[in-house]
Amino acid sequence: MYAVVECGGKQYKVEKDMLVKVEKIDAEIGDVIELKTLMLVDDNGNVKAGQDAQSVKVSAKVNAQDKFPKVYVFHYKSKKNIRKRQGHRQPYTELKIVSIEG
Repeated sequence: MYAVVECGGKQYKVEKDMLVKVEKIDAEIGDVIELKTLMLVDDNGNVKAGQDAQSVKVSAKVNAQDKFPKVYVFHYKSKKNIRKRQGHRQPYTELKIVSIEG
């Protein structure tokens, strides 16, 4: 059984006991949250999509709050001595899918 859930503006295909890195969610480590926006649910060939999929409940446990590796952005102008290097680390939340019920 798997489900396609939307979290943070992105869609993820999830199964039970799967680890997923999603955009940062304000929750403590160890909290169990419910992913409410379901796009599709497949239960051994029985496919539910759209409004039918909203009856299914997907629960996930917060495993970690961390940051992705640093991405460097480098701007320069040719033939001039203008250089700018900037780094960015995007925060994320790691979820473990506990159950898909419904």
